[in-house]
Amino acid sequence: MAPEKNSNGLDNYAFARDGRFCDLPDTQHGEELDMSMESDNNKLVYCVTDVPPWYLCIILGIQHCLTAFGGIIAIPLILSQGLCLQFDGITQSHLISTIFFVSGVCTLLQVTFGIRLPILQGGTFTLLAPSMAMLSMPEWQCPAWTQNASLVNTSSTEFTEVWQTRMRALQGSIMVGSLFQVFVGFSGLIGLFMRFIGPLTIAPTISLIGLSLFDSAGTSAGNHWGISTMTIALIILFSQYLRHIPVPFPTYSKEKKLHTSNVYVFQILPVLLGITLSWLICYILTTYNALPSEPSQYGYLARTDLKGDVISQAPWFRFPYPGQWGMPTVSLAGVIGILAGVISSMIESVGDYHACARLSGAPPPPKHAINRGIGIEGLGCLLAGAWGTGNGTTSYSENVGALGITKVGSRMVIVASGVLMVVMGVFGKAGAIFTTIPSPVVGGMFMVMFGVISAAGVSNLQYADMNSSRNIFIFGFSMFSGLVIPNWIFKNPTAITTGVVELDQVLQVLLTTSMFVGGFFGFMLDNTIPGSKHERGILAWNKAHEDESSNTLESGEVYNLPFGISSYLSSSSLIRYIPFCPPSELDSLDGSGAHTNALEPKQPLGHAEPSQIIIGVAM
Repeated sequence: MAPEKNSNGLDNYAFARDGRFCDLPDTQHGEELDMSMESDNNKLVYCVTDVPPWYLCIILGIQHCLTAFGGIIAIPLILSQGLCLQFDGITQSHLISTIFFVSGVCTLLQVTFGIRLPILQGGTFTLLAPSMAMLSMPEWQCPAWTQNASLVNTSSTEFTEVWQTRMRALQGSIMVGSLFQVFVGFSGLIGLFMRFIGPLTIAPTISLIGLSLFDSAGTSAGNHWGISTMTIALIILFSQYLRHIPVPFPTYSKEKKLHTSNVYVFQILPVLLGITLSWLICYILTTYNALPSEPSQYGYLARTDLKGDVISQAPWFRFPYPGQWGMPTVSLAGVIGILAGVISSMIESVGDYHACARLSGAPPPPKHAINRGIGIEGLGCLLAGAWGTGNGTTSYSENVGALGITKVGSRMVIVASGVLMVVMGVFGKAGAIFTTIPSPVVGGMFMVMFGVISAAGVSNLQYADMNSSRNIFIFGFSMFSGLVIPNWIFKNPTAITTGVVELDQVLQVLLTTSMFVGGFFGFMLDNTIPGSKHERGILAWNKAHEDESSNTLESGEVYNLPFGISSYLSSSSLIRYIPFCPPSELDSLDGSGAHTNALEPKQPLGHAEPSQIIIGVAM
C-alpha cells in the first residue's frame, strides 16, 4: 500500500487501530479524525504492505537481526556442551554461521509464501530442551577426555567423529519430527489442536523451558561470577531503568536537513549492548593481564584470548550445505522428544501470528494463512535439520515486540533481515567473532533470557481463574512434576528398564524433558478435571476474532499468495478444499464465510500485548 500525500506534501501514512487493517486517515469517518494522544502513540509509520525506502529497509533490517542475535547465538553455544564442542571454537563458528544462514532462508520463505506477515524466523528453545535430554542419554554422554582442553585435538578424526555422530543423530530426529509440523500445518489440523490447549497447558510448558536450562546458565556464569553479575546488571540497567531514556542521534532529511533525533536505543538493544560492553571490559582485563592466565585458576574462562586463533583460522566465506556433517541418522527416542518441542513451538507461533498482525496493521490472520505459516515453519525445521544447525526454526517473539517499538510493520524490512542473515551465514568470520564471547558473559545473558522465558510462561495464567483451587492444583502439580521427574531420571539413568531397548530410550528422553512432563500433566489434568470454560481460561484464551474484515480485500492483499498464484488458483473449484490456499473471490465476497476463515487466537483481541511479546519488550 503506497502512502498518499496530504495537501502540505507530507506523507500521510497508514496506521492500525483496534487490531484491524491499517486504513488511510481519509477513509475513516469524520469523527475518527479527532485522534487522542493514545491513538497517536499507536500510529504506524509503515503498514505491512508498505515498502519503505531501500536504505531504511536495510537499517531496520539490521536492527531486527541485532534483536534476534541473543537467541540465535545462544542455541549453538548451549548445544556445544551436549555435542562435546566446548573447546572447538572453529566448529562452534560453523554452527553459528549455519544457523544464521538457515534462519535467513526460512525468514524469506515465511514472509513470501507462509503467513506473509513481518515475522522473523530463528532457532527455537522449545527444541533445545528435548535435544539436550537426548544428548544426555548414557550412550551419548561425552567422553571424559573431551572435557579437558589440553587433551582435545580438534583436527583429529576421533574428535570429529565424536561430535558429528551426535549431530547426525540430532539432525535425523529433527527432520522426522518436523514432518509432523508440516502435516499439521498444510492439512489444517492446527485448529483442532488449539481447541484442547489452554493457559494451564501452555504456562507450565513454556515456563519449564527456561527453568530446565538453569544448570547451563549456572555453569557458564559460575566461571566468573563477577563478570556474569556485571553482564546481568548491565542488561537490567538498559532494559528496565534506561529504556525510556532517548539518545540523540544525528539524522538528515530533506525537510529538516541535518538535525538530531531521539532514539530509544536502550529499549531496542539492551541485550546486545550489555553483552558488548561486558565483552569489551573482558578484552581490556585480558589485555592488561588482570584475569588469571593459568587454566587451573578461577576466572581463567573470562579471558577473550582463549579462542584467539579462531577468527584467523575461520574462512572468509563458507557456504553451508545440506549434509555437511554427514548422513543424518534417526532414533525413535529422539523423534518422540522432538515432537514435544514441535507441538509447543506451533502453539507459540499461532499466538505470535495474531500479535504480529495487530502490531503491523494487518487484519487477523485467516485460517488458510495460519495453516500455511505453520506448514512453512515445519519446512523450515526440515531445512534446519538437513543443514545441521542442531535445532529447528520458529517465529521470534522478540522481533514481534520490536514491531511495537519501532512502529514499522512493513514485511519488506523482514525480507531485508532475511537477506542479511543469509549473507552473515556465508561470511565465515562473522560466526567466528561470536565464539570469542567469554563464558561468564554468556552465562549472564542466559540468566536473564531464561528467567524472562519462564516468567512469560507464567504470565499466561492471567487468562485463567487463579483463585480456583482446581487451577492452582493443576499448575502447581505440573510445574513440580516437570522439575522432580527429570531430575530423578538424570540421577538414576538406569532406572528405566522395560525390557525393550527402544521403549527405554523413548521414555528416557521424554521423562528427562521438563517441558514435556509439565505440559503433559497440564494438558491431561486440564482436560479431564471438571471445570467451566471461564474457570479454565478457555473463553479468554480462545476468544474468536469477531472481525468482518477477515475475508475483505485488505485481508487478501496481505495474506494471499504472491506472484499472482492466488488469482491463478481461484479459477479452480477445488480451491475451497485446500486448507492452505486462500478462498476464491466468490467465497470471499458472498458474505457466507465471514466468521469461518479465522482461526481462534491465543488471547483476546482487546489485550494490549500477548504474553509471548513479554520476552521482546522486557529485553
